[in-house]
Amino acid sequence: QVQLAESGGGLVQAGGSLRLSCTASGRTFSSYAMGWFRQAPGKEREFVARITVSGGKTYYADSVKGRFTISRDNAKNTVYLQMNSLKPEDTAVYYCAADYSGRSPFTRVGYEYWGQGTQVTVSS
Repeated sequence: QVQLAESGGGLVQAGGSLRLSCTASGRTFSSYAMGWFRQAPGKEREFVARITVSGGKTYYADSVKGRFTISRDNAKNTVYLQMNSLKPEDTAVYYCAADYSGRSPFTRVGYEYWGQGTQVTVSS
């Protein structure tokens, strides 16, 4: 089992920045690729970013590329999502997730463990 807990969400004006954190406990954090997803009201949960086990490779949805940065600190069992140049359309609940198998890296079904989510609201 892996327990994930997100933090760092909040209300920010358009153009501002937020840094989300996700801390893991339980089984070995460094064995899991990590991802961030988001879900806006009335919409499906969508992929945002992914980082490999070592942190050597990162992947982003086109909608956030160049604005968001995913990183991880395996010594602290934590993955981060730095969000810059935020837009109102970034408003959503953001979830971190852990993936052991790697079979479906960009869809929600590929992740075995999920956090409870943290709300990000971007005002115009």
